[in-house]
Amino acid sequence: MQWNKLAKALLFPHVAVMLLLLPVATAFLVYSMVNIGSQSPITIISYVLSAYTLTVWCVRIPYLIRWFKTFKVENKYARRWLDDDRLRMNVSLYGSMFCNCAYAVFQLWLGVYHGSFWFYSMAGYYISLGVMRFFLVRYTRRHKAGENIPAELKRYRACGWVFLVMNLALSLMVFFMVYWDRTFHHHEITTIMMAAYTFFAFTIAMVNMVKYRKFNSPVYSASKAINMAAACVSMLTLESTMLTTFGGEEMDALTRKIMLGLSGGVISVVIVAMAVYMIVQSNKKMKSLKTEVKSNGEQ
Repeated sequence: MQWNKLAKALLFPHVAVMLLLLPVATAFLVYSMVNIGSQSPITIISYVLSAYTLTVWCVRIPYLIRWFKTFKVENKYARRWLDDDRLRMNVSLYGSMFCNCAYAVFQLWLGVYHGSFWFYSMAGYYISLGVMRFFLVRYTRRHKAGENIPAELKRYRACGWVFLVMNLALSLMVFFMVYWDRTFHHHEITTIMMAAYTFFAFTIAMVNMVKYRKFNSPVYSASKAINMAAACVSMLTLESTMLTTFGGEEMDALTRKIMLGLSGGVISVVIVAMAVYMIVQSNKKMKSLKTEVKSNGEQ
């Protein structure tokens, strides 16, 4: 009987213990892999602790799923969050705008401090993203999706023009990567974490671009296009980091430059194509709306 209690206590610890295990096991594992050899007893202990943490969380997955389902139904704030698309969009735009502005200011400071056009181009790119998000959030804060399609189409078209201008900053970044071999070098663990975040952000951006089309809101579509552009540049930065971190000795500089140049060119073409599509579609729909209004007035 005592063994049953002990096994249950080990497999189903208190939620507070589970939450504590996550940062402790992660930090212990990372420290062991970075600063201690793989044959050390401390490293082996960190592996065991990480395996235990993963096990107890996996065992609790059915319970967590039931808890989240109950929480979504019974909690009024959760219900409002799930039912109010406008609220989610505003929170997303405000959060992204704040992060964009903070990161742009940081890159601008680095540009002034180091006297580097690389950081200036990075600052210009993220300032452009922040301006577009501010432009959109001013509308979504006052209006619902689809409430004023002509006004939304104007903002959709304006974002397309900003994308074209923003592509100049992206071209400068690619030029610095290729011509001056301006790349990033991080520790392997940091690079893997960057890769996980970048692929997650890119996947979410792609899913949301399709998901938010059902609202028939040009403003919502523009906000998701901004997320896609940011994810594309994150992919380019990640590629530069991975080539430098993992292929620094095996890969020659020319091969690295060719790969970065091709990737940067593809991303630049994608952003230009996205901008042209936004401009053309908005002009076409605005012309169609004017024709419809005119024909209704004549009748």
